[in-house]
Amino acid sequence: MGSGKLGSLFGGLFGKNKKDPDNVYFRREMAERIAGHRIRYVTERRDDVDEVIGREGSLSVRDGEFIVFASSEILFRCEVDDLRAWELLSKDGVVLTAHDIEHGGKERTIIVYYVYYR
Repeated sequence: MGSGKLGSLFGGLFGKNKKDPDNVYFRREMAERIAGHRIRYVTERRDDVDEVIGREGSLSVRDGEFIVFASSEILFRCEVDDLRAWELLSKDGVVLTAHDIEHGGKERTIIVYYVYYR
């Protein structure tokens, strides 16, 4: 076994690759971490303008799918294993990118802003 394979093995066992956004385990962990947050509003960039596409809702995981529900409808739905998610540095929200099942499998990127509890 070469040092590359061995390093990869130990990295996988001891969490070295835990923060790799292409790793399916990281994607599942992120989905579980952000699921349950209440939504203040959701934006999507269209024609170089960030538009609000939904307000008041929630993020959830059901049957292996990640769901963004706001404005009384499902705005975004994808397979958890396809979801790329990055929390904003402020922790006020999250950027989500995936192939959206609700919109014919088109890859979309949306930003979800959380409700604050102070």
